[in-house]
Amino acid sequence: MSRMSELSGCVADLKAAAAALISAAETLTDLYSGEEPAQGKPKSRPITKEEVRAELAAKTTAGYGAQVRALLKRYGAAQLSAVKTEDYASLLLAAQAIGNEVGADG
Repeated sequence: MSRMSELSGCVADLKAAAAALISAAETLTDLYSGEEPAQGKPKSRPITKEEVRAELAAKTTAGYGAQVRALLKRYGAAQLSAVKTEDYASLLLAAQAIGNEVGADG
């Protein structure tokens, strides 16, 4: 893997991690603020297509393209645009787990 593609993967991972941290911080703020969430305000920020795309791209760049394609297939899609919006959160979590399984290389 070239240094630039490795750097690109690292940047995508950092962006996905930052988005996850922001979401966790907002959720914790809502939980421990002592106030009920504002009417119509979701308890946590929804996951965006861009966040999922960044994670999938990072995994593909890191050499997990086959696993990414298999994951999309599990969601009934050949590409991200065919995945239902309500599946983004679980898809993102599943994508983040790629390469992090016990016994995985790297």
